[in-house]
Amino acid sequence: MTAPADRDIRNLSFDGLTEYLTQIDEKPFRAQQIFEWLYQKQVTDFDGMKNLSRELRQKLAEHFTLNPLTVDKHEVSSDGTAKFLFELSDKEKIETVLIPTPTRTTACISTQAGCKFGCRFCASGIGGWNRNLTCAEIISQVQHVQAEARNFERPLSHIVFMGIGEPMDNFENLMKAIRLINDHRGINIGARRITVSTCGVVPKILELGQQGIQIELAISLHGYDNESRNVLMPVNKRYPFDDLIEACRNYQQNYRRQITFEYILIKDVTCSDEAIQALKKAFKGLICKMNLIPYNPVKEFDHQTPSRTEMFRFRGQLQDFGIHATIRTPRGKDINSACGQLRHS
Repeated sequence: MTAPADRDIRNLSFDGLTEYLTQIDEKPFRAQQIFEWLYQKQVTDFDGMKNLSRELRQKLAEHFTLNPLTVDKHEVSSDGTAKFLFELSDKEKIETVLIPTPTRTTACISTQAGCKFGCRFCASGIGGWNRNLTCAEIISQVQHVQAEARNFERPLSHIVFMGIGEPMDNFENLMKAIRLINDHRGINIGARRITVSTCGVVPKILELGQQGIQIELAISLHGYDNESRNVLMPVNKRYPFDDLIEACRNYQQNYRRQITFEYILIKDVTCSDEAIQALKKAFKGLICKMNLIPYNPVKEFDHQTPSRTEMFRFRGQLQDFGIHATIRTPRGKDINSACGQLRHS
């Protein structure tokens, strides 16, 4: 029997919904009406779709579900960042973060219940990996925080897939969700306001470029060569540093898109003169920018954050080489919602 989450109607694309309606002898234009109820009006049950016939509403209820996420916990940081612990239909739990700033409101979305990649600075993989999220479970996070964002000065404008899990490891559901987020009949957020972050699943990087949608790509590099990356990121043993950089060069050459490299700053591990020299060599000829992320404490790891002076010196050396680099300001650190602090239970 299909799991309840898999029957959620938000797993269907517009074309998929149209095909279903045709199969049950309904007019294709009903798909537009249903999408409006789902994504603009955000109804929570099929009976609320008042311009559909009772017969059609009954068919939808028989064939599909519309499962809202259950909020297990809602915390708000002193800087305004909001974190939601959601319980899924099978009792799995995930975290989602809403980040308001003066210029934008961003949702940090999870794609898996847990993470199998086990980066040695990140809380998301400590409890292991349980399963992929469905497209509908991804979309449900976006819709929930979209509604919450109405309380802020600016509505939800940006999506980053940087929550729990490796997005590229759930590629099919990720892309289905992105298309619904981008679809003007769906959530309607521009492609260039959607960012996918990967720890370096090399085969999926070029596949992402082949999807025909100009979303932003962020590479969680977090090391400056094979040896340093092996210490922090087990994925490097399968997809080594040099192969990852080569994949990025191919992506850029084929799709002419700037790549963002995310790089964690850990005292005496990644924030060093040796790292600067290695990064200069690796990035030569690449059009890229670097997002430098001060290490955010996770109790299971014995790392330290560099001093402010050390971090700014590191950034300055990159900029002297011509690499645009910024230091990310941690958001929600006091409620454990900053980069690397999210957990799935």
